[in-house]
Amino acid sequence: MADSTTRLREADLRATAPRVAVLDTLESARIASEHLTATEIADRVAARIGAVSLQAVYDCLAALEQAELVRRIQPAGHPAHFEARVGDNHHHVVCRSCGRTEDIDCVVGEAPCVHPSSAGGFVIDQAEITFWGLCPDCAASAAATP
Repeated sequence: MADSTTRLREADLRATAPRVAVLDTLESARIASEHLTATEIADRVAARIGAVSLQAVYDCLAALEQAELVRRIQPAGHPAHFEARVGDNHHHVVCRSCGRTEDIDCVVGEAPCVHPSSAGGFVIDQAEITFWGLCPDCAASAAATP
């Protein structure tokens, strides 16, 4: 995979230090199977390049999302999380207790992997499915609580 600077330029975006740091941070998180909030991203970016405002991170994320370099996941009742895994057909599982979010590959095939009974005239190109439950840690804690 091309480095972040190259990917930004290929998407017709300026490769500013904050954008490169945000994209690098999300790529590192992808490898670690993490989905990060804007605040978590800002903290990691600040550790890499020094002071950066949360607003600057939100601005970077908006530009990266519009360029389809990152994806926003916003499960109901939870803050938005961001990931660098784009361009494939996958879904998410979210822990109801701690909010941990993990990827789940679609087992049906190419997007959209589910089809509504009626699309109301829409041309559907993606289906977003969120599975809910308890992560292993929270499930173990719940089982241990009398």
